[in-house]
Amino acid sequence: MNYKQISIFTTTPAIDIVSGLLTMHGIRGVMIEDAQDFTDFLSDTTIHWDYVEEELMRLKTVETNVTFYLPDNLQGIETLGEIKKALPLLREENPEIDLGRLELSFADVNEEDWSTAWKKYYHPTKIGDRLVIVPCWEEYETAPNEVRVTLDPGMAFGTGTHETTRLCMRLLDKTVKPENTVLDIGTGSGILAITALLLGAKSAVGVDIDSVAVRVAQENADLNGVGGKITLLCGDLTEQVSGTYDIICANIVADVILRLSSVVTQFMHKDSVLLVSGIIEERCEEIKQALTKQGLAVHEVLTENGWAAIRLTLA
Repeated sequence: MNYKQISIFTTTPAIDIVSGLLTMHGIRGVMIEDAQDFTDFLSDTTIHWDYVEEELMRLKTVETNVTFYLPDNLQGIETLGEIKKALPLLREENPEIDLGRLELSFADVNEEDWSTAWKKYYHPTKIGDRLVIVPCWEEYETAPNEVRVTLDPGMAFGTGTHETTRLCMRLLDKTVKPENTVLDIGTGSGILAITALLLGAKSAVGVDIDSVAVRVAQENADLNGVGGKITLLCGDLTEQVSGTYDIICANIVADVILRLSSVVTQFMHKDSVLLVSGIIEERCEEIKQALTKQGLAVHEVLTENGWAAIRLTLA
């Protein structure tokens, strides 16, 4: 399998923050280049350096970066999309720290090529017993018992092939009832809100901090014939959304779910169902405990390849 080398440019104080974000997305190993760290290393008086390789000396002026590797396949593309989506949140979470430019570079492919390269891996995908995700450029004959979700994720990401999305879609298939109202937090390509509508929900609201995602989600909703049933909002959840919903989806990352835990119940009524995903299994218990402290009861946990999704209601 081929891999892509990707670097995030940041600052010395933000190395642990950026590395932690990558860990939350299942990336276990990173390489760090930091001029300050290298200068401190050379200045260590406990060691006498007779010679330092010329290649290493470039580290004295390198821009601080955290480098990691992703497989050159659809899974890697999807993970990259989730990371790109989460990077802007770091500034909101750490306003007191200079995080640098938080821009990405690619070792052997430019970003424009990367943003479309995933299409060669993206084909119709069956989720559970009846959901099928079909790229808009692919031919596919839908069986009588199947529910087809047609997508063009574009730069919003959210193809439905990542475990976190698949798990949430499986929970939606079990949960959605006719006339349900749905709130999709961090809607991305709109895949979860659109799936809910195609499963029979009456209406859906999708909210995302990324304006590109909001535009792409509307295009995908129109593509599936449910554009008139969805309302898409750009901005912060608590500032943009009001009211209560029958089903709430939050396919994001563990730390964001932890922050949401204190406010999400304000969008729930006594019969509401909350579906959360984007959680690495190692943090599943932590998320369950945080949500139960807010008066929620866990009813089901689905896992796949190290990821988890949880279905909850008010206790």
